Amino acid sequence: MGRGRVQMKRIENPVHRQVTFCKRRAGLLKKAKELSVLCDAEIGVVIFSAHGKLYELATKGTMQELIERYGKYTGGPPADEPMVEPMQDAKKEIEMLKQEIEILQKGLRYMFGGGCEYMSLNELLVLEKHLEIWINHIRSTKMDIMFQEIQMLRNKIEENISYTDFTTMTTNMMHPLTIANNIF
Repeated sequence: MGRGRVQMKRIENPVHRQVTFCKRRAGLLKKAKELSVLCDAEIGVVIFSAHGKLYELATKGTMQELIERYGKYTGGPPADEPMVEPMQDAKKEIEMLKQEIEILQKGLRYMFGGGCEYMSLNELLVLEKHLEIWINHIRSTKMDIMFQEIQMLRNKIEENISYTDFTTMTTNMMHPLTIANNIF
């Protein structure tokens, strides 16, 4: 019996999403290695996780050599052109993160009335994006907690049902569900 068809949509639960990412990434890299060995193909795979972590596979040589070969084949920039140095990338990312933190702090002050500053449209859009992300995290956590509580209640109900044996219950009355005439 085969597995059901997987619905292609974003997994909302961050834990389930991370587990699925790890499993599928490993499967993808394994298949790429198998294809390389079986068919003597040169394969390069680049994966960036949602958190920005890089995963790569170059089956023959290095990823840099493979990218240079790809650039020559597609008519991309020459290989002798200097690539952006990692330090410059890191400095740009640090600057961008500092700006994002500043916008979020300004947004918090704005929301809680701690400052009389006005926010620009771009700052409000960034704040809105972060609020939506936070709301999704909160909803996901709430759903997980509700699911755990429902499971706990189901387990308690199942335990209570298994402990109660309705067949052995007896009464002294002849017909327990009827009212005797002499009561009235």
